[in-house]
Amino acid sequence: MAIYIALGSNLGDTDNNLKEALRRLTLKGIRVCRVSDFMTTKPYGVTDQPDFLNAVAEIETDKSPTELLHVLLQIEQEMGRNRIRHWGERNIDLDLLLFDDRIIDLPELQVPHPDMQNRDFVLGPLAQIAPEVMHPALRKTIRQLWEQLAEKKKP
Repeated sequence: MAIYIALGSNLGDTDNNLKEALRRLTLKGIRVCRVSDFMTTKPYGVTDQPDFLNAVAEIETDKSPTELLHVLLQIEQEMGRNRIRHWGERNIDLDLLLFDDRIIDLPELQVPHPDMQNRDFVLGPLAQIAPEVMHPALRKTIRQLWEQLAEKKKP
């Protein structure tokens, strides 16, 4: 089973924030299999804030998707995340991107992440560690989605 989460930080020691989130995942019984490079990216949506440090991790867990979501939110809370504004600054952000080939549409959880195909800070790191993984709703590989996004961004 392939499960992928996105990590992001643009407040405080961003490098350490991502490492600490990964450490906390393992403390909660979640196996971190692979992690992309940490990549500096421009803010998305709300641009009047510092650049982000982003990564994607492949994990293994016996938790259900909603149980995993609650673990991710718990780690954010433990690390002191404050939700000041939508898409705003944060010391840590953990998003569930893909949970194997499942499509989940619940009020509190949508998987695959509903906007991941438009986010280079998600597709870039994800393409680095899982280029051939299939997006279950769009039926394209991560590499294909990354290439399509790059084409859209060309002047």
